[in-house]
Amino acid sequence: MMDYDFLWREDVPMDEMIEGYQGLIDSGMAWKLEGFVGRNAMNLIEAGKCTLGPVGHRDFYGNYVPSKFEVEAGTKGSQEFVDAHAI
Repeated sequence: MMDYDFLWREDVPMDEMIEGYQGLIDSGMAWKLEGFVGRNAMNLIEAGKCTLGPVGHRDFYGNYVPSKFEVEAGTKGSQEFVDAHAI
C-alpha cells in the first residue's frame, strides 16, 4: 500500500515528492484522487520532473491520460523529456 503522507506535509524534500507523485502517476491514482493531486502531477510532467505512466488511464471526468509509450519521444510525458530536463 502506498503512503500518501507526502501529499500533506510541507517539509517533504523535492526528490521524495517527485518519487511519490511518479508512483501515483504510474498506478493511475493521480487521476482518481482530489483535483489538486492530478493538477500537481500534470505540472510535474509538464516541467519534466515525472513521466506519464506505463499504461494510459481515465481521469475522474473520463478524459484519457496517455501512457509514456503513447507520446512521441522527447515530448512532455516521455522519458526523453525528463532526461532532457534533469538537473
